[in-house]
Amino acid sequence: MSERGKMTVAEAGRKGGLRTKALHGHEFYHAVGTKGGKATLKKHGPQHYEKIGRKGGKVVGRLIKQAKAVQK
Repeated sequence: MSERGKMTVAEAGRKGGLRTKALHGHEFYHAVGTKGGKATLKKHGPQHYEKIGRKGGKVVGRLIKQAKAVQK
């Protein structure tokens, strides 16, 4: 808590997230994620997932390369 006894936005968000987790559990987050994924697919199409997948693959590849260089 801050000096004035009020919560910061971050503290309130964390507290709310923990409460939601306690009330609804894993299934709730799974359902929300599935719903969001379907909405994104409908709005942007499968090409969107291909594009972000390639970006992620490049980042992972670069990180692996950096890690190997450090080990040498």
